[in-house]
Amino acid sequence: MCKGLASLPTSCLERAKELKARLGSILQKSNWNLSCCKMGQNKPTLEECLKWKESFEKLLSSKYGLCAFTAFLVSEFSEENISFYFACEEYRNTKSTAKLQAKAQKIYDEFIGSEAPREVNIDHETRDITKANILVPSPDCFEPAQHKIYMLMAKDCYPRFLRSPVYRDLVCQAKPSAKATEKPQQERMV
Repeated sequence: MCKGLASLPTSCLERAKELKARLGSILQKSNWNLSCCKMGQNKPTLEECLKWKESFEKLLSSKYGLCAFTAFLVSEFSEENISFYFACEEYRNTKSTAKLQAKAQKIYDEFIGSEAPREVNIDHETRDITKANILVPSPDCFEPAQHKIYMLMAKDCYPRFLRSPVYRDLVCQAKPSAKATEKPQQERMV
C-alpha cells in the first residue's frame, strides 16, 4: 500500500474501494443507456414513451420507463435514489413482522447511515426521524425518507431525464403501436 493511503482512516479506504468497484461495473456495461430497453423485439412503443412525459408516476409504472430512467440515474451516479425507493416499497410489503427489524436495519445501513455505501441525499432531520423509526419498525418507518427521495426524483431527476439523450433516443427509435397505425388506415377507408 502506498504511504499516503496508509495514513487514511479505514472507513475512507473502504469507501474508496466501494466507489472504485461501482465505477468499474458501470464502465464495463457496454451501451448501458439503451441496452436494457431493447429486449429483442420488445421495445417500448412511441405511445408508451410519450406517456412517460405525462407524469413521473407513468414513467415508474412502465417496465421500459423504469429501465430507461434507472439507466439515466446510473449515468448521473445517482441510481441509489431509485434503489432506495424500491427497497422501501419492498420493505413496506413485508408480511412477516419478524423480518421487519432485519430488513429495516439493512436498508438503513445501505442507504441512510453515516457510512452507507449508497447513501441517499436527505436532510438531517429526516435522517434522525428514520433512525428513530427503525428502533420500533413498522411498514411505514421509511415513509418520510422515501417521500423526500421520491420528490427529489420527481422534481429534479425526472425533468432532466425528459431532456436527456437517453429519452430522446428512445422516442426517436420507438415505433408507433399497431393500434395507432391501424386507426388512420381505417379512417381513410370510411
